[in-house]
This record gives sequence, structure tokens and C-alpha cells, in this order.
Amino acid sequence: MRRVKEKKNIGKILVATLSLSVAAFAFLLFYPLPEETPEPEPEPRSAALTIRCTGDIMGHLSQLIANYDTASGTYDFSRDYEYVRDYIAEADLALCNVETTFRGDGDYKGYPYFNSPDRLAFDIAETGFDVALFSNNHILDTKLAGLERSLQVLGDAGLATAGAYSPGAERTLIVPVGELNVGIVSYTYETALYNGHRTLNGSIMPEGAVERINSFRYYALEEDLLRIADDIASVRTRGADIVVAYFHWGNEYQRRAGQTEKDMALRIAEAGADIIFASHPHVVQEIDEIRLEEEIPPPPPAEDLPEPEPSWIIQLRRAFGIGLPEPEEEVMVEEGPRIRTRVVPVFYSMGNFISNQRQETLDNRYTEQGMIASVRLTYDLDNGYIETVDTEFIPTWVEKYSSAGRTRYAVIPLVGDYPENPELLASGHGARAEQALTDMIDLIGGKYLYRYEYGSE
Repeated sequence: MRRVKEKKNIGKILVATLSLSVAAFAFLLFYPLPEETPEPEPEPRSAALTIRCTGDIMGHLSQLIANYDTASGTYDFSRDYEYVRDYIAEADLALCNVETTFRGDGDYKGYPYFNSPDRLAFDIAETGFDVALFSNNHILDTKLAGLERSLQVLGDAGLATAGAYSPGAERTLIVPVGELNVGIVSYTYETALYNGHRTLNGSIMPEGAVERINSFRYYALEEDLLRIADDIASVRTRGADIVVAYFHWGNEYQRRAGQTEKDMALRIAEAGADIIFASHPHVVQEIDEIRLEEEIPPPPPAEDLPEPEPSWIIQLRRAFGIGLPEPEEEVMVEEGPRIRTRVVPVFYSMGNFISNQRQETLDNRYTEQGMIASVRLTYDLDNGYIETVDTEFIPTWVEKYSSAGRTRYAVIPLVGDYPENPELLASGHGARAEQALTDMIDLIGGKYLYRYEYGSE
């Protein structure tokens, strides 16, 4: 009897075990699978960037004399820029037009053939500038040797150069700025042919100079615009995310941009430039924003990743062909091209940043006026285009007065509490500075005036 009971108990245990196994197996096959948790969308990535540029840094003889210390026999131009230093330093990338040469022979001169001491290049760099735009009508004032040495001196000072280049170097410049690469293309106008020879500033260009500078010819503009478009395409191919174009163009002392320059700006924007800075008229001209409707390029295709190995539960269900979720029907949505408005700021002339051109020398108060052109932008790092653009200008005025037998120059930013600037108080020129600010606002409008709550005020 005992053995019979033991057999019955074993049978019950086997039946129970089998029942549990069948139930567990059925549970694995038919119980609803948990919903998969979707991968979180990555946060969009963007970069903020401020690019600033100034107009003409001239080297008139009176400026050289004013910044020479007879006791030490040295030059010091740093005080000329002490009030704008913070505005230059705020920029992630700062550019300026250097309108003189550095021949290094000690024969320093001003107009009409500029030749400045090397100290000027170093003081420009120490002000906070990163790039010297070296494409203007005075870069051959000390001939080809002066151009070559000027590039060397500017480089030694820590300034990258755009517009002229050494043999074998690239025609265009790329500057890494944070997560972005900024490409710079820079050009000066040539003057008319003379007996079949190309000229710059009315003088025949020396042999080899044409191959060393970026220039354009008003008399062959269509040909040269195509070459400039090629340069913009080339700098993009070399990795530029943003392209800045600089032009030395226009008519001196004309306060409105000419139609030719406006047409050029449109062509250059259409060719892919993102910002256009310009100078040469020695007075400030208007600011504009060219708006272009363009297709947003599709993002690069996502990398094909191998599908993860399915869990053993899914593999089990697949083996028996039951308990699998119905495949979702993929809905194809026809998407047309995405269109955006690309905004290209154009500063037709930034005027004189510092010079001796003024009311007393030219009977022209507008030559005392300049600006720090400023573009603040955000760049979509994921899709590769500029999202937002904020176009501004910081108005400046060139102070000049005499004190204790010395002449003092200073670039005064006309923002914030500028009437309290110590130089204006010392010179008594507050009304002239105020007139300069009024002139520029009347010309440009208040729309683009620098909102100094973003800056160093």
C-alpha cells in the first residue's frame, strides 16, 4: 500500500510540473510583449558666433609722428585703440582693413605711399584683432618687396592675412573658431589699364604682383565675379562652414553705395557668401540685408547600424510562429524641399577706423566717422546652416587734439555714456562726436544700432 501511495504522489507531482510547464510555455508564447521604449531624440546642436570688422586703419604721417617717443626712439600706437579694445575682444573673430605697408627700411611715410613702423602691426594685434584684411589700393605702395615683408610682419604679430598671399599659399583663408571654420575671401579693385598693363591705385603693377593679390576689375567685372564665385566654392570645399567676403570698392567720400557695388553684393551673396564687409570710400555708407530664398540641403543619411540580436523570448516565438506582434505598415510621406530665407548682411562701407582725414584736413567731417560692423549668428551644427543673424554696428569717431605739445589720437565708440569719455572731455569735442552719431543714424537708421546690453557696457 505504501508503494502505491508513493507512485500516486509522484504522478501528481509530474502532472503538476507538466501543467506548470505548459502554462509557462503558453505564457511566453501568448502574453503581450512589453512596448519598446523609443530611443530619446538627440538634443539639437548649435553654435553661437560673433564676427566683427572695422574699416580703414590708415598710417598718415601725422599719426606716425604723434605716436613716436623721441626720448626712447620708439613707436606706440596702443593708446589709439584703448576705448574700443573691449568691443574687439568681445568678438569670436575680429577683422580689420590694414591700409599701409611695412617695408622695414625706416623711411616711414604717409600718403600717398604708406610705409609704417612694424610696431603698428603688433599694436593692432594686441587690440584683439585676429585677421588683417590686406587687399586694398595701397598694398603695393612699397612695391612687391614691401608686400612680401608686410605679410611676414603681420604674421609675426599674430595676425592671419587675407587678400594677398605668399607664393604657393592658398588664395583664400580658413580660420577655426570654436566648433566652426570661417572662410574669408578678400579683394581690392584695380584701376584702369595703362598701355595694356594692369594697374593698382593708378600705378603699373610690378611683375608677379597679379599672382600675389586678390583683385577685381570694374572693366572685366563679369569675368572676375565668376572667379570670386569659384573662390567661395573652393573655400567651402576646403571645409568652411561660414564664408565672409571683404571688398575694397566704391567711390571715395560718397556716402551712398553705388549701383555697381549693390549688384556685386547680390551676386556675391548668391554665390554663397554669408557676410559682406567693405570699405574704401573713407566715409560710412548704408547697411543692408540681402534675403535669398534657398532650399535647405537634406541632412546626411543616418549611419546604417546592425539590428540588435532579438531576445530569447522573441526567438522562441519566431520558432513557433505565434504570439508575434503584427508588423506596422510603413506610411510613406511625400516631403517637398524645405525652404529657408538666408539673410546676408552687407556693410557697404565701414568708413575710417582711424586716420588723419577729417574736417580740418579735407573739410569733410564724415571722414572722421567709422564703425565696428558686428554680426551675431547661430549655426545649426546638425544640418549645416546659419539659423539666425543679428546685424549691428557700433558707431565710432576719430578724436584728435593737442595737449602739452603732443597730438593725441583715439577711436571713440559712440555708445553708452560716451559723452563722459575722458578724451572728449579733455578736447571739448563732445558736440562733434554727437554730430557724428547723428549723421550715422540719419544715414543708416536706428534699426542696426548696437544694443550695448549685449556688450561691454
